Parts: sequence; structure tokens; C-alpha cells
Amino acid sequence: MSMTAVLASLADLPRELILPPSSLFLLMLLGLLLRRRSPAAGRVVFYGAVAALFVLSTTAGARLFVAPLERLTAPLQAVHKTGAQAIVVLAAGRLRDAAEYGGRDIPDYIALGRLRYAARLQRETRLPVLVSGGNGAAEDNAWSKADAMATALREDFGVPVKWIEGKSKNTAENASLSAEVLRPEAVTRVLLVTDAMHMPRARNAFQRAGLVVVAAPTLFFSHPPLGLSAFLPSAEGLRQSWYAIYELIGIAWYRWRYQAVGDGG
Repeated sequence: MSMTAVLASLADLPRELILPPSSLFLLMLLGLLLRRRSPAAGRVVFYGAVAALFVLSTTAGARLFVAPLERLTAPLQAVHKTGAQAIVVLAAGRLRDAAEYGGRDIPDYIALGRLRYAARLQRETRLPVLVSGGNGAAEDNAWSKADAMATALREDFGVPVKWIEGKSKNTAENASLSAEVLRPEAVTRVLLVTDAMHMPRARNAFQRAGLVVVAAPTLFFSHPPLGLSAFLPSAEGLRQSWYAIYELIGIAWYRWRYQAVGDGG
């Protein structure tokens, strides 16, 4: 593993310790340690963490966080009446060194969901497309997430890409750097494509960057009905819980950060 990758992993460590399941395992450990001094308190903390892990590992439990978050946005209606001048698609993750693609990096399945919807919108509107997402490794700066997305749109979906913004490292930079690309083109109103859970935070960032945003969310996880299997633990349930809690924390952080800036903090 390169030093860049090690440093990137260390930078992600505080986030992972706050989010489940790591935070819950830490609570379990705390409960075990507390049992030496206060057995009753230790049992409450330990078994409370176990119960929380069980609930958050089910899609039914995840929906407690996913549904309120996804209700902050809505599916796009009347695509041809939005007045948008361009489509902006945000990166998600990527799969490194995909053997079936000749060792290239490719978008992960969340990014592909966004790209599929962006391709549909582009065919319906014929608007130009901007893809945004960096996080390229230091030894591979020429190939960003945005490059992988653009390649997928062009080669797999047959959709042209006009702009590639491949330097951003987070949602706030997605917004500011995309605005820098679009401003000389006199583009001020965009269709913003990302998944429904990410849309509230992304929309806020792009509005702060000076763009008028028409939300075009995809990948709604709270709409399908719940079956019996939704009450059993699964990797997908835990993934949805992790993502929803991450976004809720992100929204709270944005509100605090920009309120502090507005107050002179």
C-alpha cells in the first residue's frame, strides 16, 4: 500500500469510528470495561449496543433514518419544463483496477445508478453533461472518478460528456469547482443528479456555489414495501444505515459550519 493510500485511510478513520458498526463495537467494548466497576451499567451499554447493531443491520431499521432523509427530496417531474441548461452528475465510489476493463478504474454501483439516470435525462433533454469527482490517487492524478464516469457514459451509455471536473474531493468542492467550469459558459441553472439520500446536502452545496438547482434524484431506498426479510440483519441494511447516518451528520455539519460563517465564526 502506498503512503498516499495509508494517509487517506487515516483521514477516514475518525468518520468510521463515529459511524456504525465501528461506533457500536466501541460501545460494546466500553460496556465490557464498565462491568468491572458497575456491572449493571456495563450490561446496559453492552446489550444496548448489540440491540442497536441488530436494528441498524435490518432494512426495516435502516428505513428509520433513510425515509426522513429521502422525504427531503422528490423524483423529478416534467423534465422538459425545468429550464435547466446542463446536467451535473456527481461521483460516488469506484472499483480500482477492474480486470474486465483492462485494469481501468470504473464507477461503483451507486455511481452507475446515477450515470444511468443521467443518461436517460440527457436523451430526453439533449442538455450538455458535466461529471464531477476527483479523489485520484497521487500516483494516478490523470485518472479521476470523473474520468471513469465520462468513459462509462460515452462507451457504455452512448452519451456525450462536455465537461469533466476531476479535482474535487468532497461534495462542497463538487459544487464550487463545477460552478467554476460552468460560469464561463453562462450556465446558471442545472439538473443535479445524485442519489436521493445525498441530494439534500448536494443541493445545499450547489446553491451556495451560486447555481440554481433542479433536483434530479435517483436510487430511492425507502419506497419499496417491507417484507419479512427486511426485519432480518443483512449487509445491505447496515450499508443503508451507515449511508443515511453519514448524510444526516453531514447535513448537521453543513448547517453548523455555514451558520458559524454567517455569524462571523
